[in-house]
Amino acid sequence: MTRDGREKVYRKIAETYDKAASAIEWKGPSLVFRLMSDCIRPDQTVLDIGIGTGLGSEPFFRGGLRIYGMDISSSMLEVCQKKEIAACLVLHDLTQFPYPFDDGSIDHAISTGVFHFFPDLNMIFHEVARILPDGGRFAFITGDRRPEEPAGILAGPEQTGTGGSVTMYCHTLGQVTCWLVKNGFRLAGSVEFTIWMNEQHTKEFPARAYLAEKCSPIHEE
Repeated sequence: MTRDGREKVYRKIAETYDKAASAIEWKGPSLVFRLMSDCIRPDQTVLDIGIGTGLGSEPFFRGGLRIYGMDISSSMLEVCQKKEIAACLVLHDLTQFPYPFDDGSIDHAISTGVFHFFPDLNMIFHEVARILPDGGRFAFITGDRRPEEPAGILAGPEQTGTGGSVTMYCHTLGQVTCWLVKNGFRLAGSVEFTIWMNEQHTKEFPARAYLAEKCSPIHEE
């Protein structure tokens, strides 16, 4: 898909994203904030990776943190900008490294709605470790699975809202822990939960919210 074609899809999603999240009772942002609540304080900075319309950052803004956001979609960022919750919004493809933030420049990081599109999270975790200082917290959500279960789940148009099917990836607790440790993080906790894929609450997507702490220099390849 071309960049223009991709942005056309994102524009359609952006127009109804918050309403759709409410309809499926999306609880990812509140879960991530609850995991982080004992680790943060007002006036700290938090980077929202794949900020979208800003739903994941809203609880942190209300908590007095300064929000930095990064997303591939200009349409999503436009919706987020109108909410006036972000100190800085950057248009950037999450698959392109390095990310446009300096070493140790952001206190904490979150991501609530994009990691299920990535089969491998190692390089993203590497970049987050570079951007955070020692002691910085990283809270995020992934699709969740047992080791014997398939990694990819094909989500149809009715679940994605894009008019097409998309592969969504689930990761085991062991996989995520390995990526975290490899990049200098300590797993501090996780919570399993279910994401409803439709308003009728008949289609489930298994998920897990994680909290990690950066505790040592990242390991170079």
